[in-house]
Amino acid sequence: MTEISSMVISHKKAKVEEMESAWHGDLDGLLHNLYHQEYVYECVVLKTCNRVEIYVVSPKSSSVLFSFAKEMGASTHIIDFYGHDESLEHLLRLAGGLESMIVGEDQILGQMKDLYAYSKKMGTTGKILDTAFEKAIQVGKRIRNETKINKGSVSIGSAAVDLAEDILEGLTGKSVLVIGAGEIGVLVAKALAEKDIEAIYIANRTFKKAEEIAYELGGHAVRLDDIQTYLKDADVVISGTGAPHYILTREIVQKAIQNRNRKLLLVDIANPRDIEESVVEFDNVELCNIDNLRVISERTLKMRKEEAKKAEAIIQEEIRLLNLQYKRQKADRLIADLYRQVYDVRIREREKAVNRLCAYHTIGEIETEVLDDLTHSIVNKILAEPTKVLRQAAELGNDEFLDVVSRIFCLEKNSVRVEKLKPDCGNELNRVSEESNS
Repeated sequence: MTEISSMVISHKKAKVEEMESAWHGDLDGLLHNLYHQEYVYECVVLKTCNRVEIYVVSPKSSSVLFSFAKEMGASTHIIDFYGHDESLEHLLRLAGGLESMIVGEDQILGQMKDLYAYSKKMGTTGKILDTAFEKAIQVGKRIRNETKINKGSVSIGSAAVDLAEDILEGLTGKSVLVIGAGEIGVLVAKALAEKDIEAIYIANRTFKKAEEIAYELGGHAVRLDDIQTYLKDADVVISGTGAPHYILTREIVQKAIQNRNRKLLLVDIANPRDIEESVVEFDNVELCNIDNLRVISERTLKMRKEEAKKAEAIIQEEIRLLNLQYKRQKADRLIADLYRQVYDVRIREREKAVNRLCAYHTIGEIETEVLDDLTHSIVNKILAEPTKVLRQAAELGNDEFLDVVSRIFCLEKNSVRVEKLKPDCGNELNRVSEESNS
């Protein structure tokens, strides 16, 4: 049976370095490689700072993901493998913010929407994953509208600010350098703007983006090449870029702390990491990363327990609706194949009748239309009741009955299948094609 399977590497089991080692190449390359696996019919990849998740539709279930994890070189002790039902529940929980390190945070929903849209654009999704992700996004919005799970909540970015505040016993009068003006960097900067700090410096590879954020929040824009200069006077550095290499190397930090007699706190919330880990060997330098945010997460979780219960109830309700939707889709595919097969017979037999009548006298347009309407009406009347019965059977989960009908009418020969095509160039991917063998 072709269903959804998933593999999840997240902050719950994996440390930041383990997540880094499990990720090879860019999103485009991973999607391309995964979709070209023989038994992968649909796939979506979710990649954030603290998780890597892969969803596939495959007749081989989780075994195809076991093989792929082995190819990636990822240790199985940090991976959760889920079957169809578990994958759906996890996906809805993820969209609702219940699987996030910071429970209820809003950032994950936007990331899911963007990454799903990217997979869809690349042609790696189909009816099954489209249904699951569209439902998950809808549920994520509903949870945030109907509960207070995200009210006063913190993102990864603001959790990093809270962590810095805890370590330094306050940020009043401090100078903070934020590296990265992407989504996480903006969240960090906005959280800092609410604190009584002396100065905020925003560094980014695209200087114009740094200027825009700095202007909005009353900070100062910094060119990425000049960070060493500003590092000398900073009390806190929070870095969250998407760079594939270190932004702050051991050498840069060493030069910046020369002749310095006060503490420098570095908070690295990037994945892959932005700050070379060996900087912890220097006196007066403290380095924190995503793993250190777990303390903030636990504190937040206690504040949101009641709202999380409401979210769980919504998820269970939506899971039932989603499963009903899948059952209806199964019946609809069967009904569509049945109508297609009978309509083919209708058209052939109508043409035979027209040809026989033409042998005796001329058949005009009106007579042809009458025959067409007649055969069309007969087919619809004959199939009306079976259509109701098939839909009822699907809603009741009577798969055995559906399979018997499929075998009786040989409908499996006309089923939709995935056509694996070699890309013409670059990363152009495959299409789902409908093939009839009748």
